[in-house]
Amino acid sequence: MRKAITSKTPKPKYDVVLIGGGIMSATLATLLHEFDPNLDIAIFERLGRFAKESTAAWNNAGTGHSAFCELNYTPQKEDGSIDIVKAEKIAEQFEVSKQFWSYLVEKNYIQNPQEFINSCAHMSLVFGENDAEYLQKRFNALKESPLFSDMEFSTDHEKLREWIPLVMSKRNQSEVLAATKMDLGTDVNFGSLTRKMAKHLLEDSKVEVFLYHEVKDINPREDGTWEMKVKDRINRHKQEVTADFVFIGAGGYALPLLESSDIKESAGYGGFPVSGQWLVTHNQDLVEQHQAKVYTQATVDAPPMSVPHLDLRIIDGKKALLFGPFAGFSTKFLKEGSYLDLPESVNTKNIRSLFGAWWHNLPLTKYLIQQVAMSKAQRMQHLREFVKDAKEEDWELKVAGQRVQIIKKDDKLGGKLEFGTEVVVNEKGTIASLLGASPGASTAVFAMLNVLEKCFPEKLQGEWKDKLLEMIPSYGQKLSENPELTKKVRDYSKEKLELIY
Repeated sequence: MRKAITSKTPKPKYDVVLIGGGIMSATLATLLHEFDPNLDIAIFERLGRFAKESTAAWNNAGTGHSAFCELNYTPQKEDGSIDIVKAEKIAEQFEVSKQFWSYLVEKNYIQNPQEFINSCAHMSLVFGENDAEYLQKRFNALKESPLFSDMEFSTDHEKLREWIPLVMSKRNQSEVLAATKMDLGTDVNFGSLTRKMAKHLLEDSKVEVFLYHEVKDINPREDGTWEMKVKDRINRHKQEVTADFVFIGAGGYALPLLESSDIKESAGYGGFPVSGQWLVTHNQDLVEQHQAKVYTQATVDAPPMSVPHLDLRIIDGKKALLFGPFAGFSTKFLKEGSYLDLPESVNTKNIRSLFGAWWHNLPLTKYLIQQVAMSKAQRMQHLREFVKDAKEEDWELKVAGQRVQIIKKDDKLGGKLEFGTEVVVNEKGTIASLLGASPGASTAVFAMLNVLEKCFPEKLQGEWKDKLLEMIPSYGQKLSENPELTKKVRDYSKEKLELIY
């Protein structure tokens, strides 16, 4: 990161400024540089390294979210049928990410893909007859889609013992369980991937990176550009920087920065911070018995990000298992943020949204209080629903990342809590921000293409179109309606990313 250290003073003017050094900014900077290598681009990151907040390996589950195992993407409708529309969208979005990463490997911009992505079966596991019936219906619906045609289903204890021996150990033969399995699943170290992209940008592009630089305010100028107050946190130097286009990819701090821009599209947005914790084991005897990511149903009143799952993780070549997440609460918007973040985010434009969302989500508040108050012994009891003889000494508690869920204004409720990811863009397409959490990093490429579609539509359909199709061959086509293309792009990414399934 030598260039980031030696470039002490930013220039007064850039074509593009990206705020935040996570997966989103790294992806957008790489895309823009590929489309136009002459663009003057700067990235400002308030910490001393890329990917230290939400993108850091232990701050997220590392699931390559592709709807193979996440049951909340396939709700059951009132007539009993299963809605797979969202599942197909998420699966297609992750295929877009894999194509882009494969392109980066093919161009030798990044190397050693196994350092950031590894094959890992994705499974859904449910307990009891009612949920087993739901999972069977879900399997039947998904199996019809080319994106899920390789999915397997079983209620047979012997088969499940092959798939998940750790979970099936010491389990009563009469217990009703059902599971689906997709061998195409992945474990992703988004922190490693982000730093690989950043290294490429630093060494092989005009993109300037400024670590320990914090953007404190964004203001519109009369000429249509944006003026930012940038603080050098090491040298305590402040200066103003202007840009034609600004992207706010600052995780939880995106919301207050977006509000400071005073664009009308930001009105009414609020943030609800939720933290989390994992139970983690590095005991290799246990790890070798569980080579999958296994998701189950969320408990009543739990947010989607708190769906229990027992996962294989591969970080820096070392395997571990994590279980959780257990929800927590902090008024910080970032793990390395301030306890004043939440109170300082309240203003006259969003107070109605915030109050409405709180009033209509009292069960969630109760759930969070209960989760925060849990002892390690109580958390172990939840783990034992998956691993019958889990021993407390084998597992340690690890704090996960901080997420800020979106609160939007709602005419009926005052405010509504959203659990997705949302791109907010002003009318002229000169400033964009990413808000929200799940599915987040997995769909970073799709999200950043969404930003470009809204902010640079003519270029994307004009002079950038050929390069776009070179990077993402399936762009503009629905994989869910094209089995041949689905196979083609998956074979391509399997080869380039060195996946084994």
